Amino acid sequence: MKKLSDLPNIGKTLEEKLLAVGISSPEELMNKGSENALMQIRAIDNTACFSMLCALEGAIQGIRWHGLSVERKEELKQFLKMKNIPINPMNK
Repeated sequence: MKKLSDLPNIGKTLEEKLLAVGISSPEELMNKGSENALMQIRAIDNTACFSMLCALEGAIQGIRWHGLSVERKEELKQFLKMKNIPINPMNK
């Protein structure tokens, strides 16, 4: 795998956002982690939310985001809560 879009959940739009923040390979994303990657994306896109965080985590795990464990999804929600980031940007 060489391109970010080769990972599950990473389409053209998310790949462009990752590239814009300097994450250009699957290895870089895996090293950065989903939470850190999301925080970098939020610096350029304040609509980045829980769905994107799950997509990033799923990409790192190599699974569709729907397959994330309930426990991991809850950890990701708690991370957003700790950072005062709305789970759904439309519900600020």
